[in-house]
Amino acid sequence: MAFEHITLEKKEGCAKITLNRPDVLNALSSGLMLEMQSAIREIESDEAVRAVVITGAGRAFCAGGDLAEQKGLGGDPQKIRAWLEVIRESFAVLYRCTKPTVAMVNGLALAGGIELIQLCDLAVAAEDARIGDQHINYGLMGGFCSVPMLPRIIGVKRGKELLLTGGWITGKEAERIGLVNRAVPADTLEEATNELVGKLTDKSPLLLKVTKDLVNRTLEMDLDSAVETGFLATMHLLETGEDVKEGWAAFSEKRKPVWKGR
Repeated sequence: MAFEHITLEKKEGCAKITLNRPDVLNALSSGLMLEMQSAIREIESDEAVRAVVITGAGRAFCAGGDLAEQKGLGGDPQKIRAWLEVIRESFAVLYRCTKPTVAMVNGLALAGGIELIQLCDLAVAAEDARIGDQHINYGLMGGFCSVPMLPRIIGVKRGKELLLTGGWITGKEAERIGLVNRAVPADTLEEATNELVGKLTDKSPLLLKVTKDLVNRTLEMDLDSAVETGFLATMHLLETGEDVKEGWAAFSEKRKPVWKGR
């Protein structure tokens, strides 16, 4: 499929989605969001892809929703709701992606940009990236995932501070508080991201999928239920997982495993 607002590249087990509207700092238009949905669905069906990178073209990762597009809706509540629904569904498709997702955060990551970081499983940022949720500065609220997710990721006090003050932090500060996994000099961002992705693409696709799903499902469970769920998942894998058997065989035979993804 040809894309107008994003690019999709696949290489060595990794699919890279680049938000490609650099002239408007990769603002999230409905067109871009629909294309991202299509790209992720294509990736889901491609057995050769084991990890996904999300990044932005030019000097921004993503500066948030496309306010010019919203303005063009003329204040019609139904049209605005439909526009927001497209973004919400696109975010849900990204979050539900069964393959590990990594945000490669270059430059500005504001509003919808910080939400993309939260929706990805892992994140690598340039040290000088500028990250924040500035909705409140304009009488708005991050209506998709920042309010419920940000305090869970970085802690209640820090989450509330970012949401209530509308302030920005650097990539380096984002690493310190746990919003991104690592922050690196901007000129080594791609190299550092590729290094992290390489640690994912040589793993069993089955175990990547199951582990990611289990983490997401058990986050809000009480501890006893979470432990029981994890135990049952482990037993199911031991009984049915071909990659589990392959992993044990490769360990015993001192060779590199050949994963089947099932």
